[in-house]
Amino acid sequence: THAIRKLVEKALYIKRLTPDIENEINYELTRVGYISDVDFEALELLMDEMDAGRIQLVPSS
Repeated sequence: THAIRKLVEKALYIKRLTPDIENEINYELTRVGYISDVDFEALELLMDEMDAGRIQLVPSS
């Protein structure tokens, strides 16, 4: 089902990592207890995009 990949796709689409998306990613990691190759690659892409400044980290308010 690759829930993490779907969450990363959402962040890439809106060009922001919101606290909600970040919390959902953390929840999925905790719930499943491991990360699939597909989800790991998605998270790597998200980190690369953030490092390049193309994705903004939205702080909690």
